[in-house]
Formats: sequence, structure tokens, C-alpha cells
Amino acid sequence: MAAPPPCAERCSAPTTRDIRRPARRPRAWRAAALAAATGLALVACGSNGASKTSGSAAASSDQGQSAFAEYPPGKRPAAPSISGKLINDGTLDLADWRGKVVVINVWGSWCAPCRAEAPTLKKVSDATRKLGVRFVGFDTRDNDAAGRAFERTYKITYPSFRDPDGRLVLRFNGRVPVSAVPSTVLIDRSGRVAARIIGPTSYETLNTVVRGLAAEKPGTVAGTGANA
Repeated sequence: MAAPPPCAERCSAPTTRDIRRPARRPRAWRAAALAAATGLALVACGSNGASKTSGSAAASSDQGQSAFAEYPPGKRPAAPSISGKLINDGTLDLADWRGKVVVINVWGSWCAPCRAEAPTLKKVSDATRKLGVRFVGFDTRDNDAAGRAFERTYKITYPSFRDPDGRLVLRFNGRVPVSAVPSTVLIDRSGRVAARIIGPTSYETLNTVVRGLAAEKPGTVAGTGANA
């Protein structure tokens, strides 16, 4: 197992030059974005050890960097194809979950913020499964035994991909930095990236955004046609 990277006081987030705040959004989503932009206590582990302060969820690189980014309907990029081996044996292809809301969480057993947010992920996963929501992890820079022990400790029942070198994260073309652990990506029912959280999430933010996506119907949200 590779040595874990140092933890930074703030998460390292990419810029969101291509994201624009929509003219009208559901009130709950606006509240979640505001909470993320102004009050989330973000402490993430990053390989570069850099400290960055979060900005507006729709801010460009000239205005600051964001912890929470929402992709408005009509401008959501297509999510990449993801398949591979799981840490508990077996394989998974996310194409089999098309029509579901998919929540991808990047984590590692060595990461303290990942341990802190694990109960939140489990709680939202359990509460929204009947709404057509599926959670999956990317266990990165870790070994399977440590990952399985983590899942037992926090009673995580959803699957996790093996991603020891961050190759699955790289499929998102920089929208999720390999160095930003934990991170969460939310994919809508049409297979498009709807939101992204860099750093540990809160229950209020994750639950609000997940339920908002679950309320959307498949095929009703147009995207950009570009891969994530």
C-alpha cells in the first residue's frame, strides 16, 4: 500500500470556468449550493498539500475556487464509462445502473475526512435507495484488506471499485482532482454529471442534492453531449 499523502486544511478544488448558475433553480438546490459555498467545513487530504479557500459554487477561476459545483440542466457533461473490479471481489459496470441516480464517492481508509463523512454517506444511501439512487465508492491509494475493514467499521453496504492509482478518477478529465480525497460526484438519471463536491460533504448538502436529482425523470434533462 502506498504511503498516504499529507492532509491539507482545505480541499484542493479545480476551477469551474465552464459552469454557469442557471436563471432558475429549485429552492432546495440553491440552499444547498449556498451552504456549500459559505459554510461547509472542508478538510480534505491532497497529495500536493496545498491549501485553497472555497468560493461560490458557480464562480469562475477569476473569482475563486469552489468546493461545490452544480451543473445546470442543459449543460451537464456526459459521465464517463466506469467499470472494473470491486474491493470485495466481483466486478461492476455502472452502465447497468443507467436510469438511476448514481453517487460516486472517492475515498481511502487512510483518509481522516473520509472516516468523518462515512456515516453521512451510509445514511443518505440507505434513505434514498428506494428512490432509485445508487452509491458506489472509488477506493483510492489503498489496499483491499484495509478498504474492507473500513467498510465493516462503518457498515457500508454499497460497493467500491478498486482504484489504487487513481485511474478511475482520471476518467473525469480533471473535474475531480486525483489529489482531492474525499470527493463526491453525482450523476443524474440520464447519465450526466449534475454536481460535484470536492472535500467531505455534509448530510444537508448531500441529502438535498440527491433527492433533487431523484425527483427528475430520465431523459428530461438535456446535456452538452461532451464527455466528462
